[in-house]
Amino acid sequence: MATILIIEDEVNIASLLQTCVESEGYGCCVAYDGKSGLAAFRRLEPDLIILDLMLPEMNGLEVCTQIRQSGASKDPYVMMLTAKGEEIDRIIGFSTGADDYLPKPFSPTELLVRIRALLRRTMRHQATLKIETPHLQIDLERRSVFLKAIRSDEIAVHLSALEFDVLATLANRPGRVWTRTQLLDNVWGGDFTGDERIVDSYVKRLRHKLGQGNAETYSFIRTVSGVGYAFEDP
Repeated sequence: MATILIIEDEVNIASLLQTCVESEGYGCCVAYDGKSGLAAFRRLEPDLIILDLMLPEMNGLEVCTQIRQSGASKDPYVMMLTAKGEEIDRIIGFSTGADDYLPKPFSPTELLVRIRALLRRTMRHQATLKIETPHLQIDLERRSVFLKAIRSDEIAVHLSALEFDVLATLANRPGRVWTRTQLLDNVWGGDFTGDERIVDSYVKRLRHKLGQGNAETYSFIRTVSGVGYAFEDP
């Protein structure tokens, strides 16, 4: 069963989250500030983290950034929890590597639906364990990505869990044009209720990482105007 780490400083909300999580049979640990949350992440290697945006010691955006940059063997899904609902907060949260965003006050039912959807996002439907193109290698079993650099060693590309899922979905069908809705259904799950523009945010991050900071160089993801996105090895 999956392990979920809750990082939330408000005791009553943390208690509600823990009750919801444990009622589904998930393993659970609670931390009440950013620094202890990071320590628990390193110790537990959870499958999913419910992370409050406003935390003492270190805010949720800083915590999320450090989790994504940690190089830990397990890269957890991150659900950002916040009382703020403005679009700018969602954009900032996604830019640091959050996988989902749930504003307070929240429905326990919606929380559990989102948790189940996040934990279902695997590439179990892939028939092959490795995708290779002239300039890219994607290992679905190890969930690793390498750029095949000319006259040098392969370059590891460090992706978040959902960034990897989006890339693997696109790369498994080179040339196929995926709409945002199709990518949401395939990667996020059919019960995703957020803004479909989250897809654009993930594509932008993938282009940046695959281009090694230059989105114009080997970005691998082509925009099809008015339709969606397709994978191609330039």
